[in-house]
Amino acid sequence: MHANYELLPWLSLAGGATATVILLVLYFSFIYGKVTGKSGSKGAFQRRSAMALIFVIGYCLHGLFVLNATNIKNKNIQKEYRSLHPIMRMGVSTILFLDKSLIITDAQRVPEDYRVMGLKTKRRSLHYQQLNGFVHAVDIRTNDRTNFRNFLIKSYFSLMGFNTLRHVGTDDHLHISLKSFDSPGAI
Repeated sequence: MHANYELLPWLSLAGGATATVILLVLYFSFIYGKVTGKSGSKGAFQRRSAMALIFVIGYCLHGLFVLNATNIKNKNIQKEYRSLHPIMRMGVSTILFLDKSLIITDAQRVPEDYRVMGLKTKRRSLHYQQLNGFVHAVDIRTNDRTNFRNFLIKSYFSLMGFNTLRHVGTDDHLHISLKSFDSPGAI
């Protein structure tokens, strides 16, 4: 919804959550039908729908607002996490369920940060706050991790529709970004 229809961040997330609820209700109904041999009453359908809604809301709330301290390079990242686009936060939080040792090294930056790192200041960076109020990029540590594991992380983000780029300049990391309509072509 974000990439194809350029919807606002929260509308994109709400659309994805709604589609997920519908899909879960269909799965629950299919499984219920296979196990019981019946489609169930209206009340049973409502309970399946409520269960799917509660599951998706809980998952989204956790993904949007919870970031474990073991998954960040420093305390500033926890503050920056809420500045990330909601779709980015959901993508990162989902992989954290599968890879508990993943470390987020950077999210939000300002132009001065590039000078401190000894790099040329970028005019456009998806690490900067975009016009919609959110940062569209995050960096993930690749040091001390196997190439295969880094490949799997990069593949996950690519399959989810994010841009991925392996940076080895200042420190080896995987740069993950979301398409930005404010800064086309920026990384």
